[in-house]
Amino acid sequence: MRKFRSTPIEMFTSLWRNRSLIYESTKREVQGRYRGSAMGLTWSVFNPVLMLAVYTFVFSEVFKARWSEGNESKTEFALVLFAGLIVFNLFTECINRAPSLILSNVNYVKKVVFPLEILPIVSLLSALYHTVISLFVWLAAYMILFGIPHITSLYLPLILIPYGFFIIGLSWALASLGVYLRDVGQIIGVFTMVLMFLSPVFYPASGFPESYRHLLYLNPLTLVIEQVRAVLYFGKAPNFMMLAIYWLVSIILAWMGFAWFQKTRKGFADVL
Repeated sequence: MRKFRSTPIEMFTSLWRNRSLIYESTKREVQGRYRGSAMGLTWSVFNPVLMLAVYTFVFSEVFKARWSEGNESKTEFALVLFAGLIVFNLFTECINRAPSLILSNVNYVKKVVFPLEILPIVSLLSALYHTVISLFVWLAAYMILFGIPHITSLYLPLILIPYGFFIIGLSWALASLGVYLRDVGQIIGVFTMVLMFLSPVFYPASGFPESYRHLLYLNPLTLVIEQVRAVLYFGKAPNFMMLAIYWLVSIILAWMGFAWFQKTRKGFADVL
């Protein structure tokens, strides 16, 4: 039986070794989503534009919502909310798909010598494509409404890269578990729905009841959402100390997920 290496070095070398396959698979995944539609890839731009327009109207005109006291900007709530949703949607798109990644590619397991470990990476890059489009829409809206974006926006990759490691680690673990426990997909669907309301997406972290606020910061999405808003909208530098810890923890979790996937993948063919 073939032995699959699970070292941290293998995690990165596998990505480099299969870079061409990852690129082509991601390209096919993105194009396949819109294949046959009249607007094609234009939908990837239209959807976030429509979302931002709806949020701006509903929260600024219908609910008269304001993100911070004393600020009467009608568009602030929509932009801050949309920034949080961009982060959260990247997480949910990958995590909700993860349990079915192997189940929906049975031929890769049984009939073809295929590097199964790249499937969660392809899923992440496909979701990241839509995240980047949404970010450009956000920046365009900010430029129209407020002018030149803050220079702190350049810190964004420092926040999103470790976030990607965190997501890919969970995706590897869930992709494997989804093969052996078919209920995982249903559980994750409920989990992500609950997580949306337990993350500071629709409200600032400071608005959470103080007695429970420490629980909010146990949520791994809280730091990313807050830091993305800080650098994009509020023009503040990220918390570098917290970010350094997040980098370290995310890479460790990514390796743990990769190691679990590599250790359990030898049984995929038998279960499927």
